[in-house]
Amino acid sequence: MKNFIFISPNFPTNYWRFCRELRNNGLRVLGIGDQPYDELMGELRDSLDEYYKVGSLENYDEVYRAVAFFISKYGRIDWLESNNEYWLERDASLREDFHITSGFQPADMVRVKNKSQMKPFYQQAGIRTARYHIVDDFDGCMAFIAEVGWPVIVKPDNGVGASHTYKLDDENELRAFLNEKEHWVSYIMEEFVTAEVNSYDAIINSRGEPIFETGNVTPNSIMDIVNNNDNSLYYIVRDLAEDVRAAGRAAVKSFGVRSRFVHFEFFRLTEDQPMGKKGDVVALEVNMRPCGGFSPDMMNFANSTDVYKIWADMIAFDSTQKPAGERFFCPFAGRRDGKPFALSDEELLQKYAAQMRMVSRVPDALSGAMGNRMFVAAFRTEEEMNQFYADAVREN
Repeated sequence: MKNFIFISPNFPTNYWRFCRELRNNGLRVLGIGDQPYDELMGELRDSLDEYYKVGSLENYDEVYRAVAFFISKYGRIDWLESNNEYWLERDASLREDFHITSGFQPADMVRVKNKSQMKPFYQQAGIRTARYHIVDDFDGCMAFIAEVGWPVIVKPDNGVGASHTYKLDDENELRAFLNEKEHWVSYIMEEFVTAEVNSYDAIINSRGEPIFETGNVTPNSIMDIVNNNDNSLYYIVRDLAEDVRAAGRAAVKSFGVRSRFVHFEFFRLTEDQPMGKKGDVVALEVNMRPCGGFSPDMMNFANSTDVYKIWADMIAFDSTQKPAGERFFCPFAGRRDGKPFALSDEELLQKYAAQMRMVSRVPDALSGAMGNRMFVAAFRTEEEMNQFYADAVREN
C-alpha cells in the first residue's frame, strides 16, 4: 500500500475531498495539521488513516518529527503534498529531507515561486511577459519607470495572492512605498497591464500531459478587491479558450510540471499596449497548486465532473476514467459585509434558487480576496451569468 502524507488537510475546508478520493483509490492517507483531531470535520476524519497534530505547522522541527513518526510506523512515504501555495516550500524541504522524489524539491522553488524567475521560462515557451525591475532605490526605480511609464505595480517577488501589492501612480507614492516597505522582502516592479486575468487550470500526469483542463476569468483585479475591500467576482469558463489552452500547455512543458494540479494565470489584454494587441495573452504567474478557495468545487459544477477524484486518480493510476459532462459557466459572487445591496442575500438566493450550487460564509482567512458571503451558481449562457452578476452587486 502506498503512503500519502497530506499536510494541512483541514484547510481549505473542502480539501477533505482530496483525502477521501485518495483513500478510495487504495492509498494510506496520513494527515499532519495543527487543528485538534476532535475538531476536524467528520468527513475528513473518515478520510484519514491517521492524523498527527502539531502545535504549529510553521515549526519545521515539529512537522519533521511527524513525518519521521509516520515513516517509523508505516514505512517509506510515496507522496507528500499540501496542494497549498503557502506550504509549497515547506513541502519541498520535507521531500528532500526524507528522500520523497514524487514532487518539487527545494532547488525547483526559485523558478516556481519567484515572479522574476518565472519570466525566462514563460519566454522559453514563447509567451510574452511584462517588463520588470527588482526594486532597489529611488533612482533605480525611476530609471525603469522612465522606460515603461506610470503607473507601475509593485509586489513581493516571492508572495502569495495579492497581499502587499500596490499600484504606484507618481513619485510621491514611490517614495512612500520605499519608506514603508518591509526592508527584508525583495519586491518586483512591473509595468502596468490593462487586462483581465484568464487562468489555465489543469491536472498533469507524470509525463507532463493534461488529463483535465479548464480555466477561469477574473474581470476585476484581485489587487483592487483586496486593497479596496470590494466585492469579488470571477467565473469558471464553460469552454477553455484555445489560446489559453495553448499557452498553458506550453508553460507546463517549459516549467517541467509533472504529477500536479496547477493554476497558471495570464493577462488577456483589454486594449493595445507595448507588449501586444487587444485580446493577446500575456504571462502573469504560475501557481503549482489548485486554484484557491472553492474553485475546485466550481470546476466540478462547470464541467459536471469531480476534480478531486481526477487528481487522486492521477496520483494512484497516472490517468483517469472520470469524464467531463455537460458544461456551464460557473460564477462566484463574493459579497462584502456592510454594503447596501439592492437584493438581500435571501432575495438573491430565491431568484436564482434553480441555478445556485453553493451558498456559504467565506472563511476569514480567504475573505480578503473573496468577500464575506459567497454565492456560486451555474448557467448555460453568458447572458444569464451576467444578469446574475448584475443582481449580485447592485447597490441601493
